[in-house]
Amino acid sequence: MAVAAAACWFTAGTSFSSLTSHRLSSSSSLFIPKALHQNSSFHSPSQKAVGKQNFRWRSKDERHLANKDGRSNKNETGQSQLTAFKSSGLQRKGVGKGAPFESKELQVETGIIEDAAFLNAVVKVKVKRRGDDTKYVAKVLARGVECDIALLTVENKDFWKGAEPLHFGHLPHLQDAVTVVGYPLGGDTISVTKGVVSRVEVTSYAHGSSELLGIQIDAAINPGNSGGPAFNDDGECIGVAFQVYRSDEVENIGYVIPTTVVSHFLEDYERNGKYNGFPCLGVLLQKLENPALRACLRVSSNEGVLVRKIEPTSDVSNVLKEGDVIVSFDGVRVGSEGTVPFRSNERIAFRYLISQKFTGDVAELGIIRAGEFLKVQAVLKPRVHLVPYHIEGGQPSYLIVAGLVFTPLSEPLIGEECEDTIGLKLLTKARYSSAKFEGEQIVILSQVLANEVNIGYEDLSNEQANFNWQILKMNGTRIRNIHHLAHLVDSCKDKYLVFEFEDNFLVVLEREAASSASSSILKDYGIPAERSLDLLEPYIDSIGPDEATDQHEFGDSPVSNSEFGYDGLLWA
Repeated sequence: MAVAAAACWFTAGTSFSSLTSHRLSSSSSLFIPKALHQNSSFHSPSQKAVGKQNFRWRSKDERHLANKDGRSNKNETGQSQLTAFKSSGLQRKGVGKGAPFESKELQVETGIIEDAAFLNAVVKVKVKRRGDDTKYVAKVLARGVECDIALLTVENKDFWKGAEPLHFGHLPHLQDAVTVVGYPLGGDTISVTKGVVSRVEVTSYAHGSSELLGIQIDAAINPGNSGGPAFNDDGECIGVAFQVYRSDEVENIGYVIPTTVVSHFLEDYERNGKYNGFPCLGVLLQKLENPALRACLRVSSNEGVLVRKIEPTSDVSNVLKEGDVIVSFDGVRVGSEGTVPFRSNERIAFRYLISQKFTGDVAELGIIRAGEFLKVQAVLKPRVHLVPYHIEGGQPSYLIVAGLVFTPLSEPLIGEECEDTIGLKLLTKARYSSAKFEGEQIVILSQVLANEVNIGYEDLSNEQANFNWQILKMNGTRIRNIHHLAHLVDSCKDKYLVFEFEDNFLVVLEREAASSASSSILKDYGIPAERSLDLLEPYIDSIGPDEATDQHEFGDSPVSNSEFGYDGLLWA
């Protein structure tokens, strides 16, 4: 899977930043639009002051799906500072020879495309300007896991000398020409490939396990192209290359993160000084294409999607009920197949509307409940994952108690241990359960560091096939997350530490003996600390007693973030 990277140039005094991938497999990035206003400032999460501006992130045709055409609205600030270009020597598919692309702009022949100014806006990670042999140090300001983008800053002023940022173009249409630029494997110099747009729709983002708007193209995208910009024929950036579809049955299917998604990421950071993420409605939906199903639910028209499940952590859990039919979102009608109008003659998945919102935004839902039409409002926020797809900070949390190593279950851990060794019950819970409250984790015993204090338990670990070593209780108290477990161990005054696992399996340790053996176990196994740094912070109990004790059994609601089971089910 490829990773997206881009670059943003904030011009505010001497403060600059760039946007690029946090993963080393990305090797390209780009500059994007200059600020229009530079009259205020804020601090990034790293406490470095950067310029805050009111960016005109989106062209008019991309700000609302109801706009008819979306073609070539010029930026109100004037023409691009870059040299516009046209590839008059290349044709679109289906166009006969001798039929060049229409152009009213200055043209650059394909033979001298290497002289085009927009190529100078592409940099190589880590971080190197085109035609320069100097490497610069960059620092991560924010990461957008769902959208596969990260924000970097380069503090060395020399890096920015002579740099010209790119300008965003409008969302492309089918068969529009696209040029992808980057540093793929197989060479050290810049690479340029060309193709056309073959599809624009809500796409599964493999890295973030999310569903956002994506552009499918037939231009070659190879490892290392990740983060490379994609240009239209006017030299405007229309997106960032980030993944490909590999199969023996297909070829040349690549994907580009559109500028609408990049703009959302940047505006989120600009608003809050940090990245909050794309919001989620938090409901499992079913299509209503069958007339009998609609009639049974008393839906008179060919519209709406059925609410099957609601996540407890979502705000809509306060206003929606299972069995409700959502027929509109902010006044936009939702079709029975789960789509909404998009541009002039297109339709797109309902999830697209949600992805245009920001964390904290209020959405108005039109619903049919028992045949009656109602309007309700809900605050949108990012989804709470019971089993995270990525580990924040890159390092997993862990706690060692008398050689027993506890850690939260995560998708990287499942991938490392292999699904067939984790146990069906635990895997089912990981796949099909949802968090009942923010901060909830599935904590497991991942391994046992053998010592005389844990005699009889040394063979317990997640390496034993089909065993479920999820810890449920410690001295009778239900475990909420690994930080809660560490707090219970630290505050325990009882003679014994009693750990209760699934299927009523017990592990009992003498508390004082367990504490005394800790240092020798760490020394024997060369481990620097008995717990990860995040568990050194004081534990704050922000969970109500009802939330902590009302634990549903696994399988009560799905965890999949995309279409799941069969095509009739949609996760919004």
